[in-house]
Amino acid sequence: MRVVVSGSSGLIGTAACASLAAAGDDVIRLVRRPPASSGEISWDPQAADGGIGRGALDGADAVVHLAGAPIASGRWTAVRKQEIRDSRISGTRGLVSALTAMAHPPSVLLSGSAIGFYGDTGGREVDESAPAGTGFLADVVGEWEATAAPADDAGIRVVNLRTGIVLSRRGGVLGRLLPLFRLGLGARIGSGSQVMSWIMLTDVVRIIRFLLDRADIEGPVNLTAPQPATNAEFTAALASAAGHRARLGLPAAALRLGLGEVAGELLSSARVMPRRLLDAGGKELWLGGGPIGSALAAELGPAGPGTG
Repeated sequence: MRVVVSGSSGLIGTAACASLAAAGDDVIRLVRRPPASSGEISWDPQAADGGIGRGALDGADAVVHLAGAPIASGRWTAVRKQEIRDSRISGTRGLVSALTAMAHPPSVLLSGSAIGFYGDTGGREVDESAPAGTGFLADVVGEWEATAAPADDAGIRVVNLRTGIVLSRRGGVLGRLLPLFRLGLGARIGSGSQVMSWIMLTDVVRIIRFLLDRADIEGPVNLTAPQPATNAEFTAALASAAGHRARLGLPAAALRLGLGEVAGELLSSARVMPRRLLDAGGKELWLGGGPIGSALAAELGPAGPGTG
């Protein structure tokens, strides 16, 4: 299978490309610079047609679209919020324009999305049948998915990857927190009662490969583990895996003072269940789909002696 991947240098994209290549697929990376090899195609996410040369995507069987600016890498200034939105909407619009102009487009587009679609559910369980929530991220995700819809109109199977908090020692949230927890500085956020819908990176990649092959699945799919955890449970599990106990707490007021609007996302509660994946493949789709403690222990390996 010839698979085109955008966002290939990100946490998920890097792992997905490696896994697809190891399985024998022909992986083509979209890059925002001149191509360095035959395995790369130049694109411009801000261009109306993606800046992709005519015929460059010919022969592609599938596209995995993961490009987008990081959500939680600083305060949400007006400029930063515009960057978050534009990196998703403009890039998706350009890529879809290029795909729909092809004489023989790929059969499937796995398009990035996020569980931010549901907003703060207050811990109430939701699945793919739930309506959109409210707030900045919910609005962005709704527009993001709508921008991919013309590909479906053109006969391309579109799957919206509503991804939860991706955990990996290689980066992302876990990569940033791990050094602190290994120093015994792990801290619960706010009350700790807010529900986190998480998933291990290895499972995200497994599910992407699963969805590429499942011609019967389209539309929104929640990429989360079957057992969400509260922030307090996550904090205790990560501290244990790092060889310490978590004694600290970060007050909500301090978080809002330091991070502004983005703090609301860290304090919100979303219990998002992967109902469509459970119905399609069962729990065997997740290697790290058990309790958060077991998943983190498997990811990080045996902890050395802590300081208590």
